[in-house]
Amino acid sequence: MTDNDRVNDEVVPATERRKHSREFKEMVVRAAMQPHVSIAAVALHYRLNANLVRRWVVAARQRVSGQPASNEAQPAAAFVPLQLQAPAVATDRGEIRIEVRRGGVTMTLYWPLSAADDCAAWLQGWLR
Repeated sequence: MTDNDRVNDEVVPATERRKHSREFKEMVVRAAMQPHVSIAAVALHYRLNANLVRRWVVAARQRVSGQPASNEAQPAAAFVPLQLQAPAVATDRGEIRIEVRRGGVTMTLYWPLSAADDCAAWLQGWLR
């Protein structure tokens, strides 16, 4: 092991949780809600996590629109039964089906599965 491969054993100090004032949050949210401005760019500018800024923006939009916050109980959607069609049943006839298109001509070829080697040889010769 070389010196460059060794892990630095220094202890990283724990960071304390920061608390931001209401005015600071409002300023960041106003900046993030500007047209043609990304939340990630605003977060980088203010040295914040983009997910945190996104949560602040969502909360601000919910306060303005009067919608309940995501942690409040919301009425469940009604159950809507769907009628599904039965899937088409594939029949295994023990054959190989090949559809070949060349120019304006389409040819469908059915070859017995028992003669798969002959089918491969014919197909190689035909495609040359």
